[in-house]
Amino acid sequence: MTKPTLADLEAFAVVAAERSFRRAADIMGVSRSALSHRMRHLEARVGVRLLHRTTRSVSLTDAGSRFLARITPTLSDLNATLDTLAEDRGEPRGLLRINASQGAARLLLAHVVPVFLSRHPAVELDLVSEGRLVDIVEQGFDAGVRLGEAVPQDMIAVKLGGAIRFLAVASPDYLRRFGTPCVPDDLLQHRCIRQRLPSGKRYRWEFERRGQEIAIDVPGALTLDDNDLMVQAASDGLGIAYVPEIEASYRLASGQLVAVLERWSPPYPGLMLYYPGHRHVPAALRAFIDLLKATDIRAGMRTKQAPGQVPQ
Repeated sequence: MTKPTLADLEAFAVVAAERSFRRAADIMGVSRSALSHRMRHLEARVGVRLLHRTTRSVSLTDAGSRFLARITPTLSDLNATLDTLAEDRGEPRGLLRINASQGAARLLLAHVVPVFLSRHPAVELDLVSEGRLVDIVEQGFDAGVRLGEAVPQDMIAVKLGGAIRFLAVASPDYLRRFGTPCVPDDLLQHRCIRQRLPSGKRYRWEFERRGQEIAIDVPGALTLDDNDLMVQAASDGLGIAYVPEIEASYRLASGQLVAVLERWSPPYPGLMLYYPGHRHVPAALRAFIDLLKATDIRAGMRTKQAPGQVPQ
């Protein structure tokens, strides 16, 4: 049997993680056809079929699963060794993949990413923003950024900014016409701007006061899936929206929006960058975490820029 190359093994690991030739090819910067040919070449070299292929997906055969389990520790050890050499040179390098919510990605781009890239030009940062919560290990990410309550318990977490809270907000004109809700149940008599989650379900608004928790499936003729759009719709008088305070801070400060039910809106654990503790931490991720800890993101979270204004 002709031994496979290291490049073959790394390519196989990426395909196995992504379960897609297209996504794996995009990550590796090669064509889909070239990657597929490399996998067939690998299978020919080891003499066994490693992948099930269909027109829409890729999955591992039993032999492929066993093969992946055997080579993963070896590849991890090799990457750790290379990272150590990079540290010896004082130069974090390579690909750093981070999965984040859209709001978290904006904060990182405004306060962390520019400095990080200028300090570490040998690092390629792949920042993926999406609404759904993914398994960062299974999807091949080095770290994720989500609200503290959503971080898996087996992960190591680093605070990114301070606590946050969600607020129900409406325009002064809307409140003049329809009145101000005093308790969460009053929302059932109002026009609310509902939110559709990435899963397709509508979000139930959550309130808490003195240990009493209430979740309400509010009524409303308008449903949106973006915080900025919900803030805009509330400013235009279309109803009451329920959004992170930072998203509405500019319009609250300018008087375009008014917060209601504030006594029912306590702060919650804020954003966290998290990563698996059982794996070697790449030098690039350690450098990113060090910068994160040294950066006062809370100051940038206190106010949001006016629409169209570029964060400084």
